[in-house]
Amino acid sequence: QVQLVESGGGLVQAGGSLRLSCAASGSIFALNDMGWYRQAPGKQRELVAVITRSGITTYADSVKGRFTISRDNAKNTVWLQMNSLKPEDTAVYYCNVKSQFGIPSWGQGAQVTVSS
Repeated sequence: QVQLVESGGGLVQAGGSLRLSCAASGSIFALNDMGWYRQAPGKQRELVAVITRSGITTYADSVKGRFTISRDNAKNTVWLQMNSLKPEDTAVYYCNVKSQFGIPSWGQGAQVTVSS
């Protein structure tokens, strides 16, 4: 079983930056995809960014050029650097990782609030 601990959410003004971290622990041999999702009030959870074990990244169109996902396989950690934040980025951000067997695990969620 994989446990995830997120950190780094908060309140920021539009145009500002935040960095989210997600550290995995537990029964880990080699994590596969690691990613970030978000869910705004009244909306479905959506993919923000994902990174494969080899470092290939995919981003939602809405965050391309503003957000950067990265990972450290030795530390079982994934980060999301968020720049040029907009009020529409306000949401709870969830870390998601897949084990070597493809089983997904979710973090507890981190609130990101962007004021206009």
